Amino acid sequence: MRKISKYIKIIETAKGTDLRLTEKERVELTNLERSNTKKPVIELDSSKKYQEILGFGGAFTEAAAHTLSQISPELRQEVIDSYFNQDNGLGYSLGRIHIHSCDFALENYTYVEENDKKLETFDISRDKEKIIPLIKDAIAERGDNLKLLASPWSPPAWMKTNNEMNNGGKLLPEYRETWAKYFTKFIKAYRQAGLDIWGVSVQNEPEAVQTWDSCIYTPEEERDFIKCFLGPIMAKENLEDVNILICDHNRDIIVKRASAVLSDREAASYVWGTAFHWYVCEEFENVGKVHELYPDKHLLFTEGCQEGGTKIGEWFTGERYGRNIIGDLNNWTEGYLDWNLVLNEEGGPNHVGNYCDAPIIADTKENKLHYNSSYYYIGHFSKYIKPGARRIAWQSDLDDLNITAFENPDGSIALVVMNETDSDYQFILNHDNSGAELESKAHSIKTIII
Repeated sequence: MRKISKYIKIIETAKGTDLRLTEKERVELTNLERSNTKKPVIELDSSKKYQEILGFGGAFTEAAAHTLSQISPELRQEVIDSYFNQDNGLGYSLGRIHIHSCDFALENYTYVEENDKKLETFDISRDKEKIIPLIKDAIAERGDNLKLLASPWSPPAWMKTNNEMNNGGKLLPEYRETWAKYFTKFIKAYRQAGLDIWGVSVQNEPEAVQTWDSCIYTPEEERDFIKCFLGPIMAKENLEDVNILICDHNRDIIVKRASAVLSDREAASYVWGTAFHWYVCEEFENVGKVHELYPDKHLLFTEGCQEGGTKIGEWFTGERYGRNIIGDLNNWTEGYLDWNLVLNEEGGPNHVGNYCDAPIIADTKENKLHYNSSYYYIGHFSKYIKPGARRIAWQSDLDDLNITAFENPDGSIALVVMNETDSDYQFILNHDNSGAELESKAHSIKTIII
């Protein structure tokens, strides 16, 4: 007779079934011998630990806040519960905010009047209408603070070479100090409104000339802006506790951009770490390369979404999230920020028609919500890998499965196993000389709690 060691809890989401973050019957973890089975094995080794997790979250865009104002208060609250409740929702602990307008705002706007070089008219009243109330409601639902990252898409038009917020352009050299002070004004205004800003990135997607709010920095220009302006000015304003993140663009250029800044000792002294997005490529190894080069700095995923409007009912969107989250976590990423928390039936509003998908789509015409596969796939990580968790080592005989594993602060292990193939796989899970026979269904994701 085999001695029972402990039970494991299994949560599963699978295509072609009703399983959606569904907790299944517990399974006994026993003293199975690997030599007694010919099935493939996933072996966990919690003695080897890697990065600590900050958490998971999404973006409080004006588009999301406006969309939620267009549906019933009950459904608005359901969305907030679904993301931020730590028991019944996804338990989000991170949030991203745009510093004045982005493409997912209703229009171009700033916090100051035209040519106000002294920033005397700085005013976040627009954010107080919908964005800040949404953030506060999310914090109340979570029952704890959120770590908030703020990112600019463009300086005001009058600070730029092209004299417009859209279509790229650059920050004029004579306004670098003013623009750095703009960051500090924003942080202090949000603090006065009752919200702490955990970090700022220098520029959203600094190598992309977009038809919406955008601004170009070379890696060297970003380095010098941090070293000579943003870092010293934030320090002078007693904002050293606010983290500065660089890059905030795609994985294909992350090594080049991170190296340009972090190889400069003075610039690096102001930088918490590197932010990145998932568009263009899935070269996860580039993320790991930045860690290898600068192991004392941090890595945070700050934006990803499915482009091209809403994809209600599609399964590939969830698998894209799962594949990317696992690939980045296994390469030293410490947190994951999705893009818009919610969008309307078009995948907007967006002031240049750049419609996208979101994990929750709110049909403002019919007053109903659609939960996409991406919502459930994100939940397999955010609900069970808690802030403070440490990634642990694992080995697998199954190359077709995507796997990651973490030890939570309470000592529990959260193993995520994702199967993008058309085949079911049986395997043995081994941990501390105990095991269980498990299955990974075709096009499924499973979180296993030990």
